[in-house]
Amino acid sequence: MIKSIQITNRKQLLLAFLLLPVWYLLYANLQNISDFLIDTVFQMQKGTHLSETLRFFIFEVPKVLLLLVLIIFGVGIIRSYFSPEKTRNALAGKSTFMGNILAALLGVLTPFCSCSAIPLFLGFVEAGVPLGVTFSFLIAAPMVNEIALIMLGGLFGWKTAIIYTLTGLLIAVFAGYLIGVLKLEKYVQAWVFEVKTGQAGTDETKMNFSHRIKVGLDTVKEIVGKIWLYIVIGVAIGAAAHGYVPEDYMAALMGKSAWYSVPLSILIGIPMYSNAAGIIPIVSVLIEKGASLGTSLAFMMSVIGLSLPEIIILKKVLKMPLILAFVGIVAAGILCVGFIFNFIY
Repeated sequence: MIKSIQITNRKQLLLAFLLLPVWYLLYANLQNISDFLIDTVFQMQKGTHLSETLRFFIFEVPKVLLLLVLIIFGVGIIRSYFSPEKTRNALAGKSTFMGNILAALLGVLTPFCSCSAIPLFLGFVEAGVPLGVTFSFLIAAPMVNEIALIMLGGLFGWKTAIIYTLTGLLIAVFAGYLIGVLKLEKYVQAWVFEVKTGQAGTDETKMNFSHRIKVGLDTVKEIVGKIWLYIVIGVAIGAAAHGYVPEDYMAALMGKSAWYSVPLSILIGIPMYSNAAGIIPIVSVLIEKGASLGTSLAFMMSVIGLSLPEIIILKKVLKMPLILAFVGIVAAGILCVGFIFNFIY
């Protein structure tokens, strides 16, 4: 039995390495494939709204999915070294400002999304992690992660990716710290403090690398299977904007000269549901069409960090005053980021 598992793991390791050159060939030739389909197969006239919309869609969907597969594969391997139990234990006993910094950094390194909010919150509270430290982690985990960093670097350049990462970390640290200072524990649902979560977890250190490769492949199947539709929808919206929305209109609505552009982008972003992989193609088009960097980053942060589904999930463990404090503090941080970078750039 053990021998058959080892053979399977070796096969998966070999498959992963064989697929890497296939991935590269596809990614390197996406533009040629897109142009061939539009110009030769469909024989569409260049420069029309419809042809440029389809060209963008056919190019961006596989581009984002290919990037996502590679990134999530790597994230899956990283995830095999971390678990909610290990993360919880690392934060237990930490308090004040240094605890918020550590929690935000762990949020970047541990790829937990908003759907993990309740079990993580319960585990942190049970382990004695301060409320503000917990929020620093819960803000950083979905907002600043490897997927956002690498996709932003690939699409916009590493300067923009680093700006996004640093500002997201600052929001997570200071928002969590402020929530801790305000002493809002009384607005956590009473039943939360009565829950005892399990301490047992898998010993990640006993995995060999072949097993971690399997974890990476399984993570790709799980996550891409859940979010591919959001990516297609996001790219479709971006493609429509790319082909049909006039640059002057977008510049007037979301350009740095419009004082209301940043708060408007946050208000538009909160009801939306997406993650970094789904929203980045839309942000790419917004910038291309004349939206300012600060406004675009604020929009992206509000979609990822203040999504309505996450707020609904948190309603099960938090009372409304704490939810409103969370939304207000994070929104204020995003607002500052938008205005500062619109001023700088």
